[in-house]
Amino acid sequence: MAAAVVLLAEGFEELEAISIVDVLRRAGVKVMLAGLAEGPVKSVHDVVIQSDGLIDEVDEAGFDAIVLPGGTPGAKRLREDPRVLSMLRRFYEAGKWTCAVCAAPTALEAAGVLKGKRATSYPGNALPSAIYLEERVVVDGNLITSRGPGTAADFALAIAEKLAGPDAAAQTRKAMLLAS
Repeated sequence: MAAAVVLLAEGFEELEAISIVDVLRRAGVKVMLAGLAEGPVKSVHDVVIQSDGLIDEVDEAGFDAIVLPGGTPGAKRLREDPRVLSMLRRFYEAGKWTCAVCAAPTALEAAGVLKGKRATSYPGNALPSAIYLEERVVVDGNLITSRGPGTAADFALAIAEKLAGPDAAAQTRKAMLLAS
């Protein structure tokens, strides 16, 4: 079974985080929510989620993907945390799926993995080393990026397709009544 680790920082965008976890689990992907600090993590709109563990407890060998939800305060915390940047580089360099949505692609930028790669983000979030596209979801090599809360399901389904296969992603899309 494929597995993904979703990093949660205080101020994350809840629609993105929950969509990612929900879609991936429906598609049969094992998901771990890893917080940057002890205790529950509060979203940008004061929704509190208990992580499954801490970033320092993540055994990277057991995961096929790393996923970062956005939310401006959360994305800032992600891109300023050296543990996150190191983990992003290791996943990317190992050829594992390295994924971010909304403002979180700025952490990919800070980790140095976007140089010359096609990517997208929430409007106004600079990705100067990337080839910036205004598409809902952009896949380039082992990078997957997306725009924001309104594209979160499409983003999660793109990850599900890579981790669980096109049939699992299509069945999940159909079961959730999501437009294709």
